Amino acid sequence: MARYRESVCRLCRREEMKLFLKGERCFKDGCSFERRGYAPGQHGRDRRAKVQGYGMQLREKQKVKRLYGVLEKQFRNYFGKAERQKGITGENLLIFLERRLDNVVYRLGFSTSRSQARQLVRHGHIRVNGRKINIPSYLISAGDQVSLKDKSKKNPLIQYALQSVTGRGTLPAWLSLDAANAAGTIVSMPTREDIQSPIEEQLIVELYSK
Repeated sequence: MARYRESVCRLCRREEMKLFLKGERCFKDGCSFERRGYAPGQHGRDRRAKVQGYGMQLREKQKVKRLYGVLEKQFRNYFGKAERQKGITGENLLIFLERRLDNVVYRLGFSTSRSQARQLVRHGHIRVNGRKINIPSYLISAGDQVSLKDKSKKNPLIQYALQSVTGRGTLPAWLSLDAANAAGTIVSMPTREDIQSPIEEQLIVELYSK
């Protein structure tokens, strides 16, 4: 699978918002975005003023894609599924992204970032209904239980994540967490109201509708 190997701080600066791609380190002093909260490059300070129309739609798509850590082809496939499903296409798209296993692991606090959550899933640390799932894009359903394998519950990185993740707000209403047993339950399917990130999904729908 393709991986972004450059500085992730550049992505935050390009989208002009903190995407928290480095997890706990994003809350510490010295964050590049805090010092230079404008697009990277020689003309970064002036770039935002020139963006309009198609440029705004493209930037919104790139922001959401980077926030959830998915590739272009994956993102386009999610949009196709959202478009075919009943309901509002933009909201369907965000719900598909929220249902990804790596996102659920992150939301439950087992990791400090989605990239770390993807690594936990890939390396077989995660169980869904007692069964090992090592596919980050696996879509969870209401009633599923997401937990850590027994040996992983004592992993220092996971313990640190459970104890020290801050700045995200409260646990989403569609999830419940049993921190003592490092297990979470999908109480219900996520809704648009549960997604607090500043996303204008209609711009993405307009972009793909051209």
